[in-house]
Amino acid sequence: QVQLAESGGGLVQAGGSLRLSCAASTRTFGGYAGGWFRQAPGKAREFVAAISRSGGTTDYADSVKGRFTISRDNAKNTVYLQMNSLKPDDTAVYFCAAKELRYYAGSIYYTQEQYDYWGQGTQVTVSS
Repeated sequence: QVQLAESGGGLVQAGGSLRLSCAASTRTFGGYAGGWFRQAPGKAREFVAAISRSGGTTDYADSVKGRFTISRDNAKNTVYLQMNSLKPDDTAVYFCAAKELRYYAGSIYYTQEQYDYWGQGTQVTVSS
């Protein structure tokens, strides 16, 4: 069982930046694809960004493309989400997710159902 712990959320003004971290309890995190999702009040959880096992493949939701960057450091068992030019619409609880993979090192995943493990979430609030 892998445990994921997000950190780095907080309150920021519009136009500001935050960096979220997701630390995994496993020392073999290089065997997991990673993803970030978010859920705003009253809305369904939505995909934000995904990264392959090696970090060589990434993709983003259209709403964050060009502003957010997902990355990973497998030596530290951590996935990051750098969020720049934040908007009030980015206000949500952000969740990291991991999918265990033995093969398909370059694959990324877009739906919640495809992920095996989830963190508890970290609140991001962007004020106007």
